[in-house]
Amino acid sequence: MILFKAGPPRTGRSRTTSSGPTTPWGPDHCPLRRALARGLRPGVLGALGTGLALHVGRSLLREVRRSRTTARSTQRMLRPPPRVDGLAVAAVQLSADRGARVGGDLYAVVATEYGVRAVIGDVRGHGVAAAPTVGAVLDGFREAVHDEPDLTGVLRRLERAMGRHLRERARAERLPAGTGHDFWTAEEFVTVLLLEILPDGRMRALNCGHPWPHLLSGARAEPVARTGPLPPLGPFPLPARLPLVSCGRLLPGDTLVLHTDGVEDARDADGTFFPLSEVLASAACEAVPPTPQSVLRTTLTALVRHTGGPPKDDVALLVLGNERPSSRAPSEPQGTAGHPGAADLSPTNPLQYPS
Repeated sequence: MILFKAGPPRTGRSRTTSSGPTTPWGPDHCPLRRALARGLRPGVLGALGTGLALHVGRSLLREVRRSRTTARSTQRMLRPPPRVDGLAVAAVQLSADRGARVGGDLYAVVATEYGVRAVIGDVRGHGVAAAPTVGAVLDGFREAVHDEPDLTGVLRRLERAMGRHLRERARAERLPAGTGHDFWTAEEFVTVLLLEILPDGRMRALNCGHPWPHLLSGARAEPVARTGPLPPLGPFPLPARLPLVSCGRLLPGDTLVLHTDGVEDARDADGTFFPLSEVLASAACEAVPPTPQSVLRTTLTALVRHTGGPPKDDVALLVLGNERPSSRAPSEPQGTAGHPGAADLSPTNPLQYPS
């Protein structure tokens, strides 16, 4: 028999003891193993894991319910009546999130004593997550349009409403506060187009980073303006001077199409952008005069065929048709013809995807 002489004990992070090797993952270092060594059995750990899973599940469920409540409220806000102050209305909003009823696009139309005022906007992001910001902007718009005689005052109110919403969101998310610009930390913004249509058809607008509407007159479809827009609401303060842009007239029989960039930026399989102007010109020739419903149906059908399926970005279309008589009584007060009192509208039931 050969005997080996035991050498000196090893040095380093691992050494041999009567209870086995000690390593950084041994019972002296691993909290879980220490707990098991002290008598905490797997059954107890299973119960703790189940409790944690239930807590997380309940939190997620509450968040889903809040999101659905916000989405339902926003969807109700996006349902316009078919007519306001002599203008026929048709609209649709499609979310890029499958199964979502609302997205990050917004619109509304209100008849006021100052004329018919409309808003269309696009919140950063899409789907249900953008619904709270959509609701904040629409609430601010509906409150301001009846109080502010000038469209510039409406936009200032929207800027303040957006700032309040983003600061509240930053606090809710426990984001670090800035020096007077807390909303920067939320990385949120919204493009907005404010439009005012007077009883004689004159149109004026303020544009914060949004696509210009298209006017359908005869067989032509062209943007109402081509001037550079103001910055979107959120990341930067508006300039001190807000110049109104004259957008021509919406005459009896004319149609105005407001849209978000999800329409004109839509691409087909080859990467070709959606030809919005050509499609609108075609829609104007299909019916004389075209109705908002026919223009909306033609545009949406062409869009879905172009992309080969549902949109990859949120899409909103708001179509206004002037059905007012050719002449109006001079003594007739603004904002009341064809509609007693102020009316609020913003789409008819969303259209189904065409086959």
